[in-house]
Amino acid sequence: MNNLHVKTGDNVQIISGKDKGKQGKVLEVSIKEQKVIVEGRNLVTKHVKPRRQGEQGGIVKAEAPIYACKVMPVCPKCDKPTRVGHEIKGEKKIRVCKKCGAEL
Repeated sequence: MNNLHVKTGDNVQIISGKDKGKQGKVLEVSIKEQKVIVEGRNLVTKHVKPRRQGEQGGIVKAEAPIYACKVMPVCPKCDKPTRVGHEIKGEKKIRVCKKCGAEL
């Protein structure tokens, strides 16, 4: 598989896991691993060592990747999580909301 139903910059809702029901913006998409990173969601704590002299080490919260199948794009028009449909307008193939038909 070489493409996903979500793209960088999409507003998505998480449909399963500890952050179920929460929304966020997609920061990064990994097509090869079928994972996405959502802003402010799926936070994990990382222990960071100071790399340079004088730099502070400690515990840092960071976003971890989530499988793309666990998120759904949110339609900007009806403001609900939706499946993605495709339409061809002229020469372009666009993504549309399956619920209201608005362009994603």
